[in-house]
Amino acid sequence: MVKKIFEKFYLFIILAILYAPIVLIIVYSFSNSSNFSFENGFSFDAYVSIFNSAKSGTLARAIGNTFFIAIVSTIFSVILGTCAAIGIFSLGRKTRRVIENVNQFPIINSEIVMAVSFMVFFVTFAFPEGYLRLIIAHIAFCTPYVVLSVIPKLEKMDNNIYEAALDLGANPAKALFKVILPVITPGIIAGGVLAFTLSLDDFIITQINKGASTGINTLSTYIYSDARVQGLEPFWYAIFSIIFVVVLAIVLSANIIKIKKQKERKKNEI
Repeated sequence: MVKKIFEKFYLFIILAILYAPIVLIIVYSFSNSSNFSFENGFSFDAYVSIFNSAKSGTLARAIGNTFFIAIVSTIFSVILGTCAAIGIFSLGRKTRRVIENVNQFPIINSEIVMAVSFMVFFVTFAFPEGYLRLIIAHIAFCTPYVVLSVIPKLEKMDNNIYEAALDLGANPAKALFKVILPVITPGIIAGGVLAFTLSLDDFIITQINKGASTGINTLSTYIYSDARVQGLEPFWYAIFSIIFVVVLAIVLSANIIKIKKQKERKKNEI
């Protein structure tokens, strides 16, 4: 009894530490005040200002840049990461272990080191400033996560299925698309979602490599540049709240769909 109470209390403390700051941001987004008080009363002005303030145009461009870079880099990361995972999986045990360890270097490495490394690389080989640098950098640091998501699915796959497809007359390319890819699709989707989230959320690599003269800003770099000059205005509390609610809705929807599919599979098995 005491153990269960302690476990519940411990879980409550952890959740409170994680989500209390977010809840406070959402609450104060309705105060239209920057000093965390309701001196102006309950108001939706902060949300309205997202669409009619002087910053609305710049914010819209920053959001557009964020999603453009994230979508493009995710597409290429998924393609490269999936191909790399299949190639790594087909290697010998010792070689595969070495390559898998090398693949984890960008993941465990400090992001500031990655950012400066990309900057030196781009300057050395005279890459033009702008979207090209950002997309290449995002692809480079997102691809290892896709590899890491796909390999476990390949390890769970029954190799006899692939060999059976070849024995039945399928060429390697057809066996790849008809046998391997359907089996590892959950890993590809998980890797794609992870890559998209990482790209969407990145700040350090983007800030250092976007180029000062390009005027390109993503949401994170725009928030930083604006808050550094004027501080966090109520305008930003509303944006943070919207981002959190949208992400929460997506996660809950994905989990609900997953639970429904699992229930349908159990019914079909019965």
